[in-house]
Amino acid sequence: MNHGTLRGANSAPSQRSLANTRAPDEGDGVDTSPDVSDSIAKTTCYMCACRCGIDVHIKDGKVRYINGNKDHPVNRGVLCGKGSAGIMQHYSPARLKKPLLRTGPRGSGEFREIEWEEALSIATERLSKIRRTDPKKLAFFTGRDQSQSLTGWWASQFGTPNFAAHGGFCSVNMAAGGLYTIGGSFWEFGEPDWDNTKYFMLFGVAEDHDSNPIKIGLGKLKARGAKVVSINPCRTGYNAIADDWIGIRPGTDGLFVLALIHELLKAGRVDLDYLLRYTNAHVLVIQEPNAADDGLFARDGNGNPLAWDRVAKMPVSATDNGAKPALTGNFQVDGRRCVPVFQLVADRYLQESYSPDAVAERCGVAADTIRRIAAELAHVAFEQAIELPVAWTDWAGRRHETIKGRPSRSTL
Repeated sequence: MNHGTLRGANSAPSQRSLANTRAPDEGDGVDTSPDVSDSIAKTTCYMCACRCGIDVHIKDGKVRYINGNKDHPVNRGVLCGKGSAGIMQHYSPARLKKPLLRTGPRGSGEFREIEWEEALSIATERLSKIRRTDPKKLAFFTGRDQSQSLTGWWASQFGTPNFAAHGGFCSVNMAAGGLYTIGGSFWEFGEPDWDNTKYFMLFGVAEDHDSNPIKIGLGKLKARGAKVVSINPCRTGYNAIADDWIGIRPGTDGLFVLALIHELLKAGRVDLDYLLRYTNAHVLVIQEPNAADDGLFARDGNGNPLAWDRVAKMPVSATDNGAKPALTGNFQVDGRRCVPVFQLVADRYLQESYSPDAVAERCGVAADTIRRIAAELAHVAFEQAIELPVAWTDWAGRRHETIKGRPSRSTL
């Protein structure tokens, strides 16, 4: 037996060694660059909310291939596996091509196809009766159709408040948080300042969206040497490339953030100018237990929220651009005790129950790790602040020639 050559079970003596192989070329009668389409339709991907630009290759009237549109501003040619698989959704044997009318008992799964005219006639008849009697009896839920503004408008015209959609359980909550914190409803579209951020935190970002803008942005951060910190129970997708992965216990992200706030407040690492300029941290809150307006903003006779001017030592309109509002303290306004919003925040989150030692076990994150992350955030924000030569006008009409920023960002 010749032991000089070992072959696998499927090997044959006629096979050439890998060293002698070459790629096929036109001379072998192999078309190495076949035309995959006779036309290309430029559109957007519908596999998630990212809406990446795509080139859909069509041949003989059918979709043959999908690739990213390199000229599209959202994804710049990048396309994830889910987007590439959009052709499978288009030609899925389970795809409904006509309305279905149930023909058997509910739950039997018995349906027959009907034409749109018949479907609209049935729906109109049923809905007309409900609208004439009590529109609120109509309740409906739509899936991820990205037309929630339209369905919401339709519901209000019909007369029912009983409608919901996918967004109410997913992106709407995230968008509201973004608007209240960073002034924008960041989603897949890459609002973070990828060009200047030095410390980037990812909180529970779901890879199922396969956001190509986030991938492009993370690539920029990694290339510049910015630090990426991931807070997520799973280390997959975006989290797999993080410089620091915090394997947090599911559902405790908020508690982790409050512990960071606790540490930043203790260290005095809070951007007070930012709070005064962009938030309601200086607005006075009434503190009169058992009063009807306890916990509400103190307001003047015109309904404007009040702040306490620490120089004039008197209540002023919170929107007065010449005021010097206090962020802490207790004040008397019309005989009632009032405190600024920021005072309430500090009083609550400086409590020991929000300290790293108190939350570590519930979060599954070591107290020293929480303290380290807070210290890193503070260092980048205050020791590596940036100033960009971009002129802008604030809410009070004051013009600024530059923008000052803290190059640390968080993404939900």
